[in-house]
Amino acid sequence: MQDITRALVELMDIAPAGDDHFQGQSEDLGFPNLFGGHVLGQALMASSRTIEGRMPHSMHAYFLRPGNARAPVDYEVQRVRDGGTFSVRRVIARQDGKEILTGSVSFQVEEDGFDHQMDMPDAPAPETLKSEQELNQQLLEKVPEKFHDQLTRDRPIEIRPVDPVNPMAPEIKPPGKQSWFRAQGELPDDRILHRCLLAYASDFAFLGTSLNPHGVTFMTPNMQSASLDHAIWFHRDLRMDDWLLYDKDSPSAFGGRGFNRGNIYSRDGVLVASTAQEALIRRRKPNKQ
Repeated sequence: MQDITRALVELMDIAPAGDDHFQGQSEDLGFPNLFGGHVLGQALMASSRTIEGRMPHSMHAYFLRPGNARAPVDYEVQRVRDGGTFSVRRVIARQDGKEILTGSVSFQVEEDGFDHQMDMPDAPAPETLKSEQELNQQLLEKVPEKFHDQLTRDRPIEIRPVDPVNPMAPEIKPPGKQSWFRAQGELPDDRILHRCLLAYASDFAFLGTSLNPHGVTFMTPNMQSASLDHAIWFHRDLRMDDWLLYDKDSPSAFGGRGFNRGNIYSRDGVLVASTAQEALIRRRKPNKQ
């Protein structure tokens, strides 16, 4: 396991703080605020620490405030219900006493049942694609210096976009995106950890799907974008240290909000998870001189 991936695994190992409270450390990825996927992953881990014998199958969360990447996050888990098959946990993430995320996680006793899935769409093999880091290196001379740290910082998740967008000169494209991703290095055989890391990774480059039809990116002047909520459904077991295909589309954008959906497949075509997210995508009017 690479050091950067080991550090991410350690970040998911949140510390108990008594009475279903936990504390997680933050990570600075070069973004203006704490990465939303970071809070999702830790919130899912906190909820999972309050239950045994059941696996998380869905998580629904709202991002309430920007997080501080240089301050710890406190998690409060509330035991809403434990039924014969399903359990529900409410989780609240706070920094400096203020809520930055609230969500619910549902767990289920594993059982046999009907089984079907949509086929994995066609996509080029990940070995034929360049990683985001390689693509970003080619852009540095044209990108404002304030974005250099964000674009070049090493990350524990390797992402290889299928049809990369040039953030400095975006073209109008259909409302769909694909990318392969995986953790950089072998991970422990911990099923909960793999789902928490998938929640973490599922927030990377998701809202950009709704920007495709408009020919803008987060670097476009006067562009404001942020995740408003995030939902993830875990259909089947997965491994985050093997390639996963993230197939995304955006059915709608209206009123300053973009709606995004995603299906995540293992390399052999198994649908392991689905996601949905609404995001703020606002083009602010420039200030008059």
